[in-house]
Amino acid sequence: MKVIPLKFGAMFKQAFSQPDIFNRFVEDVLDISFHADTIHTEYEYPEPIGFVRSTYDLFANDKEKRIIVEIQHIKEDDFFDRFLYYHLISLVEQAGGYDEYRFNQTVYTIVVLTSTPRDGSVNFSCAVSDMNPIDEYGKTVELYPHRLVFLCPRQANEKTPKKIRQWLHFIEDSLDGEMEEAHYPNPIWQAIMALIKKRDIDPAVLAKIKDEAAWEKAKKRFVAEGQQEGQLKAKQETAKKMLNKGLEPMLIAEMTGLSMRDLEKLV
Repeated sequence: MKVIPLKFGAMFKQAFSQPDIFNRFVEDVLDISFHADTIHTEYEYPEPIGFVRSTYDLFANDKEKRIIVEIQHIKEDDFFDRFLYYHLISLVEQAGGYDEYRFNQTVYTIVVLTSTPRDGSVNFSCAVSDMNPIDEYGKTVELYPHRLVFLCPRQANEKTPKKIRQWLHFIEDSLDGEMEEAHYPNPIWQAIMALIKKRDIDPAVLAKIKDEAAWEKAKKRFVAEGQQEGQLKAKQETAKKMLNKGLEPMLIAEMTGLSMRDLEKLV
C-alpha cells in the first residue's frame, strides 16, 4: 500500500486526532486508563503563559480522571529544550488558581521524533523524564505523577516495552511511503492505514504535506549552503595568515584550493 509517511505533521495529526486511535496510543505508551471524546489539533491555552505562546500539535483532556495528554510531532534539533518548556508551561497552567499551589490535573507530554538529530543525541527508542526527587538512600520519593516521554520510532529495539515497540514499528514502517497491509491485521492499525492511504488523502491535507516537504528540502539546502560558506571563510582566513607570513601565493592557492584571483582580493 502506498501511504503518506507519518513524518509529515499534517498526516500525523489527521491520523492521531481520531479519538479511538489517540486513546489507544496514550494507554499503550503511558500504561494508564485514558479516554477523551475530543482531540484538539493546534491547541493553545486560552490565556498565554510565559513569553512564548505554545501551540500543541495534539491535545486531549480526560476530564473524569483529570489527565491532560499532549502529543507532539517535531523534527527540529532543539526539541529537548523546546518540549521541556512546553511540558512546564502545561504544569504552570494547572496551578493557576488562587486558593493554593495545587496541580489539579496530571500532565503527560509525549514527543514523537520521526528523525534523529545529526549529533547522535538520540540513541534510544523510549526515554521518560519525571519530577520525582531521589533521597540520599537512592530511593525515589513518589510525589509528582507528571511525565515527559520521548519516542523515537527509528530506534526501536528488543529493550523497548512491547506495547510501545508495536507503535514505533508501525510509525517507522510508514516512513518510506509503503506498508504491507497483511502485517497489520489489528483493527486499530487498519484504521490508521485507511487514513494515510495515499490515494484517499484529502486535497487540502495533501497541499499542507507538499508545503511541509518543500520546506524540509529548503532547510537542507540552507544548511548545505551555510556549510559551504563556512568552509570558504575558513579557507580565506587560512590564506590570509599564510600571506601575512610571506608564503608564496602559488603554494597557498594549491594548499587552500583558492584561485590566484581569490588571493588577490585578500591582500
